[in-house]
Amino acid sequence: MRLFMTFFTLLFLIETAMATEEPKYNVIKKSAPFELRAYAPKIIAETIVYGDLDEASSAGFKLIADYIFGNNIAPAGGNEKISMTAPVTMEATTNKQSKKISMTAPVSMAKADGQGEFNQWRMHFVMPSEYTMDTLPKPNNPAVTLREIPNSNYAVYLFSWFAGEEKVTQKTNELLVWMKSNNITPTGKPELARYNPPWTLPFLRRNEIMIAY
Repeated sequence: MRLFMTFFTLLFLIETAMATEEPKYNVIKKSAPFELRAYAPKIIAETIVYGDLDEASSAGFKLIADYIFGNNIAPAGGNEKISMTAPVTMEATTNKQSKKISMTAPVSMAKADGQGEFNQWRMHFVMPSEYTMDTLPKPNNPAVTLREIPNSNYAVYLFSWFAGEEKVTQKTNELLVWMKSNNITPTGKPELARYNPPWTLPFLRRNEIMIAY
């Protein structure tokens, strides 16, 4: 099972690396490494998974990649493979994890309510912009759901190298301090967006902490 999941994740990441589409946005303000962005509406496929960051990432990848690779029902019948986009996003939604990483995919992951000793996360992939809620294939697996997100504004911290929990905590705190100094009030939990496959050289990696405001 672990070998299968590793292969599934690798296959997804290979195709993601080849993808060119990213969510559409306009930069409102830029003060490197920080940006304020206005995002266009988007549709996401999301799932809730449990475990630590690595375990949840593997589980979330498997579930949503399975949907994208064809475990779905297209409006015209049959199944349909959906093109990859970037980044992958994770969001921690329990109070415990939110404090640990200062509120914080694309795919996206968010942390939901905790369950026992496990951490719960929400992971999502942004769907290609060619689709609407009416034209997207429907997931066969009820663990994967589709949701439309309206126009939204985000404060973003861009950084390279690895995105471990300690660094994510540091970068998230720095983003929150920057937002406060600019009188920007957060309205959502921090999200970690990662754009690169695991074999990417550390200094070429693109990661972002994103907080809605």
